[in-house]
Order: sequence, then C-alpha cells, then structure tokens
Amino acid sequence: MKAFGKILGLFILGLLLIIVALGFALTHLFDPNDYKDEIRQLARDKANVELTLDGDIGWSLFPWLGLELHEAKVATLAAPDQPFADVQMLGLSVRVLPLLRKQVQMSDVRIEGLNLSLHRDENGHGNWEDIGKPAAATGQTPPAAPGEPAPDADKSERSSRPIQLNIDSLTVNNARIDYSDARKGQTFLAESIQLSTGAIRETSDIPIKLTAFLSTNQPMLRAKTELVGELRLDRALQRYQFEDMRLSGEAAGEPLQGKTVTFAAQGQLLVDLAANIAEWNGLKISANQLRALGELRARDLDKTPQVSGGLSIAQLDVRTFFDTIGQPLPPMADGALSKVEMVTRLSGTPNSVALEDLSLKVDDSHFTGRIAVTDFARQALRVQLKGDTFDADRYRPAESEESKGVKAARKSEVQSGEAAAIAGDTPLPEQPTKAAWSTTRLLPLERLRTLDVEADLSFGKLIVNKLPIDNAAFKTQAAGGLVKVESLRGDLYNGNFELKGNLDARPEVPLVSVQTRAVKVPVERILESQGQNPPVRGLLTLNSDLNGKGNSEKALVDSLSGTAGFTLNNGVLVNANLEQQLCRGISVLNRKTLSAEPRGKDTPFQQLDGNLALRNGVASNPDLKVRTPGLTVNGNGDVDLRVLGMNYRVGIVIEGDKSEMPDPACEINPRYVGIEWPVQCRGPLELGAKACRLDREGLGQIAARLAGDRISEKLGDKLDEKLGDKVSPELKDALKGLFKR
Repeated sequence: MKAFGKILGLFILGLLLIIVALGFALTHLFDPNDYKDEIRQLARDKANVELTLDGDIGWSLFPWLGLELHEAKVATLAAPDQPFADVQMLGLSVRVLPLLRKQVQMSDVRIEGLNLSLHRDENGHGNWEDIGKPAAATGQTPPAAPGEPAPDADKSERSSRPIQLNIDSLTVNNARIDYSDARKGQTFLAESIQLSTGAIRETSDIPIKLTAFLSTNQPMLRAKTELVGELRLDRALQRYQFEDMRLSGEAAGEPLQGKTVTFAAQGQLLVDLAANIAEWNGLKISANQLRALGELRARDLDKTPQVSGGLSIAQLDVRTFFDTIGQPLPPMADGALSKVEMVTRLSGTPNSVALEDLSLKVDDSHFTGRIAVTDFARQALRVQLKGDTFDADRYRPAESEESKGVKAARKSEVQSGEAAAIAGDTPLPEQPTKAAWSTTRLLPLERLRTLDVEADLSFGKLIVNKLPIDNAAFKTQAAGGLVKVESLRGDLYNGNFELKGNLDARPEVPLVSVQTRAVKVPVERILESQGQNPPVRGLLTLNSDLNGKGNSEKALVDSLSGTAGFTLNNGVLVNANLEQQLCRGISVLNRKTLSAEPRGKDTPFQQLDGNLALRNGVASNPDLKVRTPGLTVNGNGDVDLRVLGMNYRVGIVIEGDKSEMPDPACEINPRYVGIEWPVQCRGPLELGAKACRLDREGLGQIAARLAGDRISEKLGDKLDEKLGDKVSPELKDALKGLFKR
C-alpha cells in the first residue's frame, strides 16, 4: 500500500513537471510575435478590423494566461489608414483553471495611452459601427428537425449565465476620447483621463476614482472633473449601486464670459433594471453660491421613464450668482433678487418637468403653486401661482436714455405752459409740439412668436408702475405669436378695474387691442403715483375699446384708435376756478373793475363726463359736460395724445344759483342766467382747467345780444305807455317781437 502511494505521488509529480515543462517550452520556445500576420488576418476575418501591432506581444500560459500588447492600433477595413483606437500598452492576466468554472480571476489590468477617435460622417455613419461584423458565411446551418433541440441550445443556456468577475484592480492612464459629428458640426473631447479602481468583485464595494478634462465646441466650453465613489455590482439581480458618489470640478468657456464655475454633485445612486427603477438619494448640488438638496426617483425605465422627487434651493443672491457665471441680469432696483429660495416637489418625463407644491420666496414676496414645462421641444410653459405682495417695479429694467430725454423735454414744455397759465389776462398757453413718447423697442417679437405659455397668477397686492393693486388676478395665454390677456383685474384705491386684450406678434408690425373697464377709481391718485400734479380730482368710471400697432410707445400712440366713455364723480378742478373766469366776464358786462386779482382756487363739480372717439392718436370729445352747483359746463374739443395737448371750446351756463360771487364787480344780473359764457382751453393736458381763458370775442357777442335785449325791453315799455289800451294785446306782442328782431 505504501508502495502504491509512493508510485502515485511520483506519477503526479511527474505530471506536474511535464505541465511546467510544456508551459516553459510554449512561453519560451513559442514567440507570438512570429504570428503577427496571422493575428492580423484573424482580426480581419472575425472582427472586420485592421489591427496594427507595432510593438511586441508578451504572454504567459500557466497558471496565469497573460497578455501584454505594445503600440497597437485598430481601424476599420473601410479606412485601414485611419485608426479609431490606439494604445501604448495593454497588460492583463487571467487565472486559467477558474475559467473552466466561468470565473474570471484577473490580476491588475493596466492600460496606458489609450486614444479613441470616434467620428460620424455627413451621413450619420460612425467609424466604429462596422466593428465585429465579419463577412457573411457562404453556407447556412440547416434548421433543426421538429422536436429536436438545437445543437447549441445547451451551449446558449450556459453562455447566458453571467461570468463572475474577480479583478484585483483596473488602471487607465493618460487616455483620450475624441468624438465629432460632421453633420452637426459638434466635437467633444475628453483627455488626460485617469481611472483607478480597487478590487472588482461581485456584490462588493469597488472604490473608483476618475479624473478628466472635458471640452466641447458648441458652445466653446471646457471643464475639469473628478468622480469618486464606491460601486457595487450584482449582475444576477441586475442591481447597480454607486455609494458616496461625488462629482466635482470647474468649468469655463464662452457661455460664462470669462468667469469660472465651481460645481459639485453628490449622493447615493441606485439602478435596478429588474424593477426598472433608479434613485438618487441624498442629492446635493452646488454651483458657485448655489446650494440645493433633494432626491430623485425614476420608474418605468423600460418604457417612458417617470421621474419624481423633491428639491430645495437655499437662499441665494440671484443677481450675484448670474454675474459669477457670466450672465449678468439687466439693471434693477437695489436689492432686487438678492434673496431667493425654493422648495418644491418634482415630477416629469424625458420631455417634461413640473414643479408641484411650489413654495418660492423672492425678496419680500412669497409664491405658492405650480410651474411646469409640458413639452421641452415646444418650450410649453404652464404657470399657476398665488403670491402675497409683489412689487413688479423692482424687477423692471432701467429706463432707456432716450425715454429719459423725451420725459425731460416734455417736462420743460409743461413748465413753460404752466408759467403762462397764471390766472389773469395772460394769453392761452401754446399747444405742445414735442413728442411725449419713446421710440425705444418695446417687445422682443422673435421670442414672442415662439412662446407657448398659459399663466394664471393672483396676488394679495401687486405693484405695477407704482400702482398698488389689491386682490390682483392675471390670466394670459400665448401661442404661435398671439398673446391673449384674458383678464387683468383688481382693486385700486377703493375702486376696481379690469383689462382684457390681444397682442398679435405674427405680422412684421405687431397689432394691439385693449378693452378697459374702471369703476370709481380716484384719478388723482393714479396721476400722483406717476409723479404728476393732478389737474383734476374725482372718482373715475371708464369704459374703452382701443387698438393700435407698432413696437414702441410712439408708434402705438400715433396709431391709437377706438372709443372710450368716461365719468368723474364728486371731483374738483384743481387750482382752476371756473367761477373766476365767469366773474371776469360778468365784470366786463357790468362795466366794473374787479377789486382784487383772484388767485388759484379749486372748482368742485358733481360730475364730469364725455365720450371720446380716437383716430391716429387724436381723441375727439364732442360732448364734455361738467355739472357744478349753480353752473353747467359744456365742452367740445380734441385731446392730442401724441403730444399730450388739448384744444377745447367750453360754454359755462349759469343756472340761477343765488350764491355770492367772489367779487362785487361780478354781481349776477338775472339776465345772465341761461346764457352760455364762452371759454377756450388750450395747452398741455397736465394743466387741465388752468389752461382755460374767457373767450373775449364770444363775450363781445354776448354783450351785443344783451344790449339788444335791453333796448328791446325799453322800446316795449314805451310802446305800452304810448298805446295803452288802444290796441289789442296780440298786436302789442307782435310789435315788441319786431323790435327785438
């Protein structure tokens, strides 16, 4: 028995010596470099590639099947002189015996100087797409007989089992990937790629570190990146995890206008292909001052992925942030967009995204609601927001220099007219001639033509153009260049208003139509908010339907047409005394001199109303009426909105009020009752009734008529005295009428 064991041991030892000798002989006596031509031909036949081996091939057989290539290049047979891949050195080795158990146990895998050049031509064909497509076999394998298993069925079942990986490490040094698309003119470059991993084993954490420099030409952008984390693979369960992932780096280029963005993203990633889900938990994103937290989940990866999650952005100075990324915002009020933060729930698909349950804080304002892009291709935006208080004026771009110049010229002209509008015998102010509106381009028509927007906004208080609108609501939609304001309404100074309108940006010259309704809005508060001294006070009720065309203030006003009706109740003509003008005329007829020069005194009125017909920026007002105690005022004239000037003829009628006049010289004679006293108003619209003067020519006509009436009365009295009862009363009346004529 001992002898048998000894013989068996000697046999095994001899077998091992033979195997070692064979391995030594194969690796030392057989040189693969002598078979480079055969290897190249095999690559052509089996992989349809042109393999160039400029360096030596090193190899080992047992117990490690090792391979080491130097200076190797790969090209397609269609372009053998244009390699799409080359490597300075590739070294790897695999244990032989585990391969029989479908286990890959490798030592360190090392790749030096890998260079991939991937290109698509004008037809969209990639230079790598023909790899692995050997020429079609001339013969075909006959189909298996019915009921007979295919000859390779067992082999196929065995090959479907995943190969177990066991690699000590993977190292890639100084790799480079160059991708270009001739049809799109795009290039992408990743260079100085460094990849290192720990041991690569199934269901074990694999430390990974990857660094690279990335660049692209559309737009010109360059970034330095680093990716670290621990990867866990479970191919049997089709589950992949990336724990403690962190991607960081810096970016610069044309979009950043010479500025640098420092960015980072981290979290825990999970992809489960069996369940068709993916998750990003513990999400943290930063870019310069921007800081965001959240989580994302995706389901239905095998169909149309559905994304959900949450996102929170910490308080951010948006103006400073955009400045640091080379995209400065237009000048705004101090402090605008200095405090912005957001919390929302996310949902979306590859073609859409929605911010649900949105809580957005912008400076001193707070908004809640929903913002969604329902179609990225069409940029279809849907907005539903409710805010507390929002001052829109803080976010308006600064006024243009041209607009400032127009306002300055207008102010100078008004001041000149106001100086001439002192109560007394001064001439009427001149009609203004300078344009009151800017020619600066108002709307980005090209952008408006591409809009697809539906917005529904409401505010507890909205400030627009210095007007404080309470309970404001704004609803609009835009599509294909047609913008519809379905409603803009709110409460204004204890009154209310509503505005509707359309903007058609499709033609070269845009068309605008606006319908406005205002009820009991204090007109003086509106004028005061615009920095004007109101010439009139009162509660305004307005209904208008206007239209215009153009893309500047001046163009719109010059083309303004339509109709409007207005009423002012319980108002005052500020610093303008119609009674004073009337007193001056009566004193002339009374042939008395005013005891003092009356100065500015307001004229209260019960109601002021009229209708306007607008055409090309000029509003005709044929039926102006002002009712004030003891007086009725009728007016007929025009308002030239192009220069904000007016030209009216006004008649003041005494209704018989017995109140005292401001001066004894203008004591009212009963004969003055019912007469329409002529007044002319001309000058800047801002002056209101201060630009009104008694019409002396019309006053002379009144004096002549009154004198004639007086003479007729005296003649009639004498006629009564002479005729007595000698003639009938009818004849005496006829004679009196003749004298009057």
